[in-house]
Amino acid sequence: MYTTSSVFLQSLANAGITHIFANWGSDHPALLEDLQRQRDEGDGKTASKIVTCPNEMVALSCAQGLAQVTGKPAAVIVHVDVGTQALAGAVHNVDRGRIPALIYAGASPFSSLGKMKGSRNEWIMSIQDIPDQTAMVRQYMRFTSQIESGKVAAQVIHRSLQIATSHPKGPVYLWARREVMEEEVELSAVQARTSLGKWPSVEPAALSAKAASTIAHALLKARSPLIITSHSGRDFNAVPLLTKLSNTLAIPVVAVCPSAVAVPFSHPYFLDVTYLNGRTHSHHLAKADVILVLDSDVPWIPAIQPPHPEARVFVVDSGDPLKSISAVGQWHIDAEMMCNADVVLALEGINAAVDVISSEGSASLVEQRKMELSAEHDEWVRGLDQLENTWPVDLQSGRATLPNVLGVLRRAIERQTPAAKTLVLNEGITNYPTVWKHMRTEVAGGHITSGGASLGWSLAAAVGAHMGGKGHDLIVSIVGDGSFMFCVPSSAYWMARRYDTPFLTIIINNGGWKAPKMSMMGCHPTGHGSRASGAELSVGFGPHCPDYSQIAIAASSGWAWGKRVGGDGGNVKEELESVVAEAIRIVLEERRCAVLDCVLESI
Repeated sequence: MYTTSSVFLQSLANAGITHIFANWGSDHPALLEDLQRQRDEGDGKTASKIVTCPNEMVALSCAQGLAQVTGKPAAVIVHVDVGTQALAGAVHNVDRGRIPALIYAGASPFSSLGKMKGSRNEWIMSIQDIPDQTAMVRQYMRFTSQIESGKVAAQVIHRSLQIATSHPKGPVYLWARREVMEEEVELSAVQARTSLGKWPSVEPAALSAKAASTIAHALLKARSPLIITSHSGRDFNAVPLLTKLSNTLAIPVVAVCPSAVAVPFSHPYFLDVTYLNGRTHSHHLAKADVILVLDSDVPWIPAIQPPHPEARVFVVDSGDPLKSISAVGQWHIDAEMMCNADVVLALEGINAAVDVISSEGSASLVEQRKMELSAEHDEWVRGLDQLENTWPVDLQSGRATLPNVLGVLRRAIERQTPAAKTLVLNEGITNYPTVWKHMRTEVAGGHITSGGASLGWSLAAAVGAHMGGKGHDLIVSIVGDGSFMFCVPSSAYWMARRYDTPFLTIIINNGGWKAPKMSMMGCHPTGHGSRASGAELSVGFGPHCPDYSQIAIAASSGWAWGKRVGGDGGNVKEELESVVAEAIRIVLEERRCAVLDCVLESI
């Protein structure tokens, strides 16, 4: 017997969905039945790999991690309204991170008299039936649709994926009643092969010749040009193109709230990573006369430091320059030109225009900038080195700083595995920029964040990235202690063991949520709260913080290895160097998760 569920699952596989991250419920009998039919008929295999996820946010974060390393969408199956709600902040992350993902949720049966297969037969089905299930997530989705019959299931899936993979990429949400998924169909409906070539994603748009020429001329004539980017490196092909443009004209590159590597860290004109906290805007912003903004949601905060009022600003965005499709509310950048163009095609166009008209530029200005910017980059690196190598005076009682930890980690990785084979997932939150700077990533795609603002992405994303099969020897999740708990570690480490996806976790343990305290200090720098501890402010986790590494060990039934580092009276430098090397060895050689709970100064 074949059903709409048979068509649904086969259509996902036909469309290239290799992984389905599933959290099952009472709306999924037909799906579970058809998966077992596939196993019985296919030597125990299913058309797409089914990954059991004990938590819905973990499921969608896994799908996000896989998509971030492969560029291809995965599917997520959740349970009616409650499962949709339990997707939680991961919905925000895949939207803001422009991650293609197909989310499917069942819905309570509409019949109750038993005259249809799938009709209501459990008490819970009545209270899980809501008037508009899709409304919970619609404003985050690129497309939503109901599957109303097995006869249209394949078409709905193909349209959904066509939209999800077109700029601006993002999630789609499908749902169906239980009776519909139980609807019987002919074998021919399951075997039907719709040509994927008939459902292509929209071709990425290039810059117009006029826009490319205008931007190139402006950069060539500029005395103090600046490139600001946040997400251009999501397409790995953009990294060498941006590096070339910066090299040719000696233009400084500043990464603002980045989600991917923009240029190699060693690029001599790469000058800063900032998340715009406090007054951490680049000093180049105020003096720049031409600014090229590439795939950036928030290139600066005008109330803190706007560009020079006479600066020429050009904005290039891969699909949503006005942030209207992604449904951002109030948003504006004073700009001369707003360009809806794929960042790779845009950079190709600008580079080509620069090559054609480069003779019109000022060679002496470029040469002068090269010397000045290289010197600034070198000074920046020396400052990072100093931070990494400045340890507490009393190594027996002191605690390592985060630069100490990251310096030890980076050097250990360089000794034990090729840098090109390492992937860093950064969920440092208030320490985002510190992690970016001190990990010093050189490889396109080698360092990522969620691209959104919801905490709890990094552990599950590490599992999903591992499943993406891109040949990383070592995946490192660097996460704050608050984010670690949002990650649902009980589910994430269970999955890591179940599906053999080992990774290293570095927990930045500062004893609580530093971000709310920083926000308060931004508004009340000398107020009552400025003198209070994290515990007094109710943002601290002390005095009895969890032993986070033991949570991972328990969740994996003893498979994971873990240790708390710092604050125990030993020589903190020697201890850190020893346990970091051991943790990396365990992941590389024993193929187990390793978790280091690095205790820093408490908030």
